[in-house]
Order: sequence, then C-alpha cells, then structure tokens
Amino acid sequence: INMIYKILKIVFYIFKKNLIMKNYLLVFLLVNYFGLNAQILTPQTSPRAQFTQKVGLTTVEIDYSRPAVRGRKIMGNLVRYDEIWRTGANKNTIISFSDPVQIEGNTLPAGQYGLYTRPSSNQWKVYFYKSTNNWGLPNPWDDSEVALSLIITPSFFEYKIENFTITISDINSDAAQLNLIWENTLLSIPFEVPTKAKAMESINETMAGNPKPNDYYNAALYFLQENMDLNQAKNWMEIAIAKRDTPAFWMHYRYALILLELNDNKGALTASKKSLALAEKAENKDYVILNKELIEKWSR
Repeated sequence: INMIYKILKIVFYIFKKNLIMKNYLLVFLLVNYFGLNAQILTPQTSPRAQFTQKVGLTTVEIDYSRPAVRGRKIMGNLVRYDEIWRTGANKNTIISFSDPVQIEGNTLPAGQYGLYTRPSSNQWKVYFYKSTNNWGLPNPWDDSEVALSLIITPSFFEYKIENFTITISDINSDAAQLNLIWENTLLSIPFEVPTKAKAMESINETMAGNPKPNDYYNAALYFLQENMDLNQAKNWMEIAIAKRDTPAFWMHYRYALILLELNDNKGALTASKKSLALAEKAENKDYVILNKELIEKWSR
C-alpha cells in the first residue's frame, strides 16, 4: 500500500506540471516497476509448520510441511510402502535436539537431523539423517549419513486425520513420545533426555555459590517430583520458607507434600493449613482447592 501511494504521488506530480508527454518514459517505468514486483498470494497445499517443545531440560524443534488427504488413499498408495518417504512434503522434515537423546538404547547426538521413514503395512523404519539441506529425498541416498535408524510398529485407528501431523506427547521430566500421524496410522517413537544429569549439575553448582530462596525451593521441588532424597528436599524447603521476605502459599503447600511423603502427617496438616490461609488471602482458588482436598484427606 505504501508503494502504491508513493507511485501515485509521483504520477500526480507529473500530471500537475504538465510534463506527461515529456516524461512518458518515466511513467512507463514506474508502472512496470510496480507490476514486476507484484506477487500472487495463494495458500500452500502443504503448509509449513514449526514448533518447539521442552522435554525436561532439552529443547526439541521440528520444522515440516503438512500434506492433506483430500479424498485420496495415503498409506500404501501416495505414501508408497517399502520406499523411503520424506515424512512430510516439500523440503525434508527437520528435527533437532539440544542435548544427546536415547532412542531404544541408542544415543543420538545433539544436533539437527532430516527425519525419513520407510513405511510398510506392519513396520516402519525410521532414519535420523545428518544431512538436512534436501528438497525431498537426498540424491543419492548415503547410508553413512544415517546417524540412527530403528524399526517401529505402527498403530491404526478408525478416525481419519486429514493433515499429516507430528506431535510430542507423554511428556515427563526424562522422556516423551515423538508421534507421526496421518490418515489412520500412528507411529510413536519413544525417546529419553538427560534431565537428571543436567539438573543435578545445575543444583550442585548453584548450591555451591550464593543460592536464593527460589533456588532452594526449585531444588526441593525437583527432589520431591523425582522421589529423590526427601530429607534433603525438606531441609531445602525449610530454608526457602525461612529466607523468603513474605510467606508464599505455594512453598507451604509443597512443604506439606514433602512431609506427607516422610509420613509426618501432623506437620503436613500444619503446613497445608498455613498454605490455605495464605491462598485465601491471595484469592488463589487453585491452591485453596488443593489445600482443602489435602486437609480433608489427612484429617479423616
């Protein structure tokens, strides 16, 4: 719009000065410049998708294109069995991991990979390919570029998924599932991430320095979630509560959970009641509900 406005201003100026006959070439060039730079905008038939997912402390990024069924038969037809598929459309699908990950007991180093598959009716072979700058399939295919390959058994369902979809599900602090879904087929690839090693390195380094109340809280919460040394978690949570300038209902609630795991029900009730009072004052309905449930459960 700004370009059109500038061109019209110039043309109007030329007309105003009665210079149109002398400057017809200038007008011609301006009009043709605008025409040559115009572009037709239409939607992609296989739109590009990008997403980032944190699994534990590892970042997973996926960049792929999403073809649609459009009334066609996909598996065994458009996606041909026993041939390598780009696992998407257009440029090859790219997946990256910020840390080394474990897949079926094998280590896949951190980095970017082209994600390829060789489908069949009962098994799919999955390839993590080191070269990612390919439009479609590498030509020629180079086995030495395969960082890791594995065989996965697909699952089938009745509901039809129109667009090819990649998701990451079943996420916990140490693992997740990479899912390839299209038409009536689901392929789930489990992988593990090095969360514990990274978390413990961070905790040890921070505690050796000048930890803040939230550092003690986060370390205690991690130990609680992972069912690690709960006495250490209790000690850290008590320090976090003592060092904080103003009482925090979320700290007292997690402290109550730690005490419950240590079979200190009386202490847990006291901590939960403290958390409830603070949550009510802060008008935090979520923690009001959580504390009331906890108090009711352990007051029977």
